[in-house]
Amino acid sequence: MRRSLRRRSSTEGSPDLQIIARVAPDLWPRERSDLRLRVVIALILLVLAKVSTIVTPFFYRAAVDSLAPATAELAVVTPVMMVVAYGFARLMGTVLQQLRDVVFARVGQHALRRLALRCFTHIHQLSLAYHISRRTGALSRIVDRGIKAIDFLLRFLIFNIVPLIIELIIVAVIFWVEFGFWYFAVLLATIGVYTLFTFWVTEWRVKIRIRMNEQDQDAHQKAVDSLLNYETVKYFGAEEREAARYDGAMRGYQAAAIKTATSLGLLNAGQALIIVAGLVAVMVMTAYEVQAGTMTVGSFVMVNAFVIQITVPLNFLGTVYREIRQSLIDMREMYGLMDDAPDVTDAPDAKPLLVNEGHVTFRNVDFDYGPDRPTLRDVSFEVPGGGSLAVVGPSGAGKSTIFRLIFRLYDITGGVVEIDGQDIRGLTQASLRAAIGVVPQDTVLFNDTIGYNIAYGHEGAGRDEVIAAAKAARIHDFIESLPNGYDTQVGERGLKLSGGEKQRVAIARTILKDPPILILDEATSALDTPTERQIQAELKRLSKNRTVLMIAHRLSTVVDADEIVVLDQGRMVERGTHAALLAEGGQYAKMWERQEREAAEV
Repeated sequence: MRRSLRRRSSTEGSPDLQIIARVAPDLWPRERSDLRLRVVIALILLVLAKVSTIVTPFFYRAAVDSLAPATAELAVVTPVMMVVAYGFARLMGTVLQQLRDVVFARVGQHALRRLALRCFTHIHQLSLAYHISRRTGALSRIVDRGIKAIDFLLRFLIFNIVPLIIELIIVAVIFWVEFGFWYFAVLLATIGVYTLFTFWVTEWRVKIRIRMNEQDQDAHQKAVDSLLNYETVKYFGAEEREAARYDGAMRGYQAAAIKTATSLGLLNAGQALIIVAGLVAVMVMTAYEVQAGTMTVGSFVMVNAFVIQITVPLNFLGTVYREIRQSLIDMREMYGLMDDAPDVTDAPDAKPLLVNEGHVTFRNVDFDYGPDRPTLRDVSFEVPGGGSLAVVGPSGAGKSTIFRLIFRLYDITGGVVEIDGQDIRGLTQASLRAAIGVVPQDTVLFNDTIGYNIAYGHEGAGRDEVIAAAKAARIHDFIESLPNGYDTQVGERGLKLSGGEKQRVAIARTILKDPPILILDEATSALDTPTERQIQAELKRLSKNRTVLMIAHRLSTVVDADEIVVLDQGRMVERGTHAALLAEGGQYAKMWERQEREAAEV
């Protein structure tokens, strides 16, 4: 039985600290001593910046107290010195923070790049089954949000939340030492109530944000899906239908966004009320002390400065906490994606494929897409090196599945697939796929130039090689007739080219790859008859001296195959040459007669 398409992530239900811990190796890369040094310097700058921030109110108090009546000499010098010291401390607090960010920027961006690359590489390693079951728009959204979440976490958790906690503890201790227990108690109560209120409201807002994310993802997917199917929308005059579909998703997003904005207003108002209450309480207490002569006016402004100083970062606590919670959710989704193990992997002792003749063997092969989708049963055939075999049959018979199994996009569930006597499950995927060329039924091109798409067949191919391949595929003259020649952009999925032009590009890049084994997966079924004949001629030239497997719907394209295999409901029901199968008068003969009759009626 096949493994499930999506496994439970190892991070699901795990503590937030476990998610955060997964980022740590990227922030302390073992192979980069220069980046580790930057981390150390950034932490030192962080400490110095906090020290500057905490001592600032002390200079403020000294400056105010120095304005009291004193000797003529000190009356000018001391206040000026204290004000200068106060200004310098404030400036250093800001400068050191900015310098810290500059030093750490290279570390953070290196970590993000490594993570993004690992995630991108992992997605390409996941099986075809995974990609068929996932929506591309939603998948890209998960990766995008996950990377942004890590960026936010690096900036705010390390350099804002942790320092804020340290600062609050130090300020609370200063209040106790400098002003007494009750000042400490009031400050602690204010911070405690503020934090609890913030966390309570934010947890409620996180649930709303999750819903908003879901609606945003749904709207984004509908927009991408609609734009990718632009022509289909036009064919059915469904612009209004698509707009209504998109608007429905956006309506859900709008409702969640309104709730988010409303709850934010409640959060900000509640936070302001708690802070003001705490500030007024300590200021009233200090005012009584000043009137009683037990404290100076400088102490009054110092208390005010400390409370105002911690108010600024506390005001961001709700937003930052919400973003951290959301970041952890986004990171969990991304790491969950990275924890999905590929269905098809190289064996620990996998060896590179050694192609001698290109002899392909299927021996008693079984395959299921799932427990409720049996696809192939006891399929056996051989294609000698340099020979050709065609696989035909009705839709859903399992024709394309055979190509996917040879290319090892899936692993068989029973039997053996061999190339030159080597079981493909014991080979490296890279070497296997390097030996096989494919001309698919639906050629999808990169949104780049024609030259780039042809050169994709062989990494590092020069322009002369690209032109030679294009000439062999009979598309060079067409390319040269374009204003930008080989630098012409083909558009998304190659939509600026016709079906025949795209097929020729596919043939050209396969020629450039020069594989010993060639798979033609209904490569001309979507083309008109004249174009099909031209493409078939080029495919014949491409097939010379190669082992060829043809998967076809139109039987006229496979009459020259050395052997034809007929599949029906995943089983081989007939095999032989074109002439022999016609003589048998079986299923192949009936299919041939039906297609000949349909062709005559056109």
